[in-house]
Amino acid sequence: MPAHVTTTPGSTTPPGVPAEHDPAPRVLTTVAELAGLLASADPPVVLDVRWGLGDPHGRAHHRAGHIPGAVFADLGTELAAPAAPHDGRHPLPAVDVLQAAARRWGVSAGRPVVVYDDNGNTAAARAWWLLRWAGVAEVTLLDGALGAWRGAGLPLETGEPAVEPGDITLGAGHLPTVDADEAAALARSGTLLDARAAERYRGETEPVDPRAGHIPGARSAPTGGNLAPDGTFLPPDALRARFAALGAGGAGRVAVYCGSGVTAAHQIAALALAGTEAALFPGSWSAWSADPARPAATGHQPG
Repeated sequence: MPAHVTTTPGSTTPPGVPAEHDPAPRVLTTVAELAGLLASADPPVVLDVRWGLGDPHGRAHHRAGHIPGAVFADLGTELAAPAAPHDGRHPLPAVDVLQAAARRWGVSAGRPVVVYDDNGNTAAARAWWLLRWAGVAEVTLLDGALGAWRGAGLPLETGEPAVEPGDITLGAGHLPTVDADEAAALARSGTLLDARAAERYRGETEPVDPRAGHIPGARSAPTGGNLAPDGTFLPPDALRARFAALGAGGAGRVAVYCGSGVTAAHQIAALALAGTEAALFPGSWSAWSADPARPAATGHQPG
């Protein structure tokens, strides 16, 4: 498994402080912290990752109003490679492609990055995970996403911001992943969490992928359960209790999948807040269900 850094919940060092002053990277930045950072002499790169199934207009939403200075990151073309049955609907992009995109966004060595979307960070978490996987140490999610920024009465700007290109050099493997065979084994020997909606896990509906159901042995843990009603992440203690009840609170290995490896990254962020490291199955159900040799379980039990 690739080497990586685990996250210590409760870390208080703000983005931009050298890593040696904190035992592990933070997961979240608050709205108040981001507002202060944007007013400083060394603001972070801010990425707007608005995306959703059935809504291809993320860039238009960005142009209509975004956090000042935020750059749009396209999940479909910059945070994923083209879909392929074996690799799923949102395969991990090649590192050189991701590096070129990150430089377009203004990402440079030592400069922190804050990411957000308009849906509880369920899409923005893909950028958080992917940049961490590629070696960017200081990447955080804006807790509460764009809704929290709006709720605080903070300004938005329109159009496309001017960006000075960055110089970041990326490399793969700084966070762990599993393939289909490893996910199948982990469902029996450790904990495999399914981050999709419960009805998709049970096989009652499947709107986009070839077959309905779930990986046998996986446990249902819908991503929405990570969030409070206001769209912020639950406190670490609540997240620890949630995941412990699902068997993901001990020393055993944990991995997460979803439909195509996007919202599973949100689950990994929540697990990090709870003090548990987890691997991502990038192909997720879209790749698993496209292989007729892979079994599918249905119902509310892991199977």
